[in-house]
Amino acid sequence: MQREQILAAAGQIFREKGYQATSMQDIADAVHLQKGSLYHHVRSKEEILVTLLDRALDLLIDGMESVLHSDLSPEEKLREAMRVYAEHIAVHSDLAAVLLLEYRNLSPRYRNRHIARRDRFESLWRDLIREGIRKGAFQKTDETLAARAILAVQNWMVTWYQPGGAKSAADLAEFFSGLFLRGLRSDHASP
Repeated sequence: MQREQILAAAGQIFREKGYQATSMQDIADAVHLQKGSLYHHVRSKEEILVTLLDRALDLLIDGMESVLHSDLSPEEKLREAMRVYAEHIAVHSDLAAVLLLEYRNLSPRYRNRHIARRDRFESLWRDLIREGIRKGAFQKTDETLAARAILAVQNWMVTWYQPGGAKSAADLAEFFSGLFLRGLRSDHASP
C-alpha cells in the first residue's frame, strides 16, 4: 500500500462525504487496510487534509507562475491562466474540491499556514492584472476585487463541471476569459 493511494482515496472520500463526515475507517476501507495499518502511512486525518491542500496549491501556484513568466501579452496571460486553472479543476477535481471546500476544517495551527499559501496564489492573479494595467492593456481597476471575481467564477466549477459534458474545461475558460477581458480592457487596448 502506497501513501499516494491513501491520499487519492482520501481526496475522493473528502469530496463525496466532506471532511467532517469522513472517518479514518472510511479511508482504510477504501484502500483495503485495517485502520491500525493506515497509521503506518499517515499520522492523522488532518495530516492527510494538509497534504492534499498543499498538493493542490503547489499545482496551482506552479501553473500560475509559468503563465506569469511567459512572454505572452497580458490578455493572452489572462486567457492562459484561466485555461490552466480550469484544466486543474477538471483533471484534479478531488484536490480542487478539497481545496475549495475543506480548508475550514484545519486547526488554527495549519489554517494560518494554509491561508498564507492560498493568499500567495491569489496574489499571482493580482500581479497579472497589475501587469495588464501597467502595460495599458487593462483599465485601472481594483486588482483584488478583479482577481477574486475571476477566481470565484472558476472555483465553483468544482460543484457543477462534468468531464465529457457539452463544454470542455478549456471551452469554459475561453468563455470566462472573454467575459473578463471585455470588462478589463482599457479603451486603448486592441479588440
